[in-house]
Amino acid sequence: MAIALTDMSPTEAAAAVLAEQDHEWTRSLVDELDRAVRSQPLERFVDLWGLSNAAAARVFGVSRQAFSKWLASGPPASRVGVVADLATATDLLDRYVKRERIPAVVRRPAPLLGDISLLDLATSGNTREAADAVVAMFDLRRVQP
Repeated sequence: MAIALTDMSPTEAAAAVLAEQDHEWTRSLVDELDRAVRSQPLERFVDLWGLSNAAAARVFGVSRQAFSKWLASGPPASRVGVVADLATATDLLDRYVKRERIPAVVRRPAPLLGDISLLDLATSGNTREAADAVVAMFDLRRVQP
């Protein structure tokens, strides 16, 4: 008789899934679970861009302590647009780039951005431009005949 995954500890369940499935399927499962669990845009931004809370706070121009409060209770209304810009960029990166590569992608200087990185662009207060740059990266219409 098979034991349900929910009857196992998370460690046992992970081992059982790894024993029965290939790594690509397992990676996709983990990504889907992460998307479901990390539904807060700020949490996804910090996690997928590979940032510390202090680095994320610099992006928003606030203290680490203020950013920690945002994680717990949400950003102030005056910052919702900035968070939305970065959520847009994060969602597109998550869709088109392997998760483990996103931190390198956002830190790599790009000629189309004036040889600065997406992270530098966002940290300088240009979150809309960072989001637009990510949208342009994955605009497949520009490569179609």
